[in-house]
Amino acid sequence: DEKYYLRSLGEDPRKDVADIRHQFPSLGEDIKFPIFFEEERFFSSVFRISSPGLQLWTHYDVMDNFLIQVTGKKRVTLFSPRDAHYLYLSGSKSEVLNIDSPDLDKYPLFPKVRRYACSLEAGDVLFIPALWFHNVISGEFGVGVNVFWKHLPSECYDKTDTYGNKDPVAASRAVQILDRALKTLAELPEEYRDFYACQMVLRIQDKAY
Repeated sequence: DEKYYLRSLGEDPRKDVADIRHQFPSLGEDIKFPIFFEEERFFSSVFRISSPGLQLWTHYDVMDNFLIQVTGKKRVTLFSPRDAHYLYLSGSKSEVLNIDSPDLDKYPLFPKVRRYACSLEAGDVLFIPALWFHNVISGEFGVGVNVFWKHLPSECYDKTDTYGNKDPVAASRAVQILDRALKTLAELPEEYRDFYACQMVLRIQDKAY
């Protein structure tokens, strides 16, 4: 009944990214990264081991990446970033843990989300675009490697990010501005606060999808 999960880290996780070629050089020789991006755009290669039945919660990453399945089987379910409003987000993760039998009293909009599912076996490679949510369930003992690369200009990314999951600098700054705006609106009486908050929502929707 024991569950285990390994995710490799850099030598100093606060400063160094994971790279299977450095942390596990004898294993790194067995992995050939698909030639899909220029070498200078490489960010990290994360070595993963998981036990049968292990589920990685629904989340998104801010960089494009490949999931290379070395051994074992996985089911991967992806959700478009355009359906984010159906996923009940808390930061970069969905609060809906059981995507196959969700609590519809708590998450009534979740059935509206469109899912894209596939099964990975040894030798398969899956491209996961940035911002696409993904949920991974291991069907059996498995070994895999994620390869992340910077598809945006380097200055867009947080220089302190060694995991590849911090939002782009501009996005983080925008959220901070929004938090300050909401704090400012709180100074108004309720009916005024609601009125101007609705105007803000409409302006954001006008600029979004």
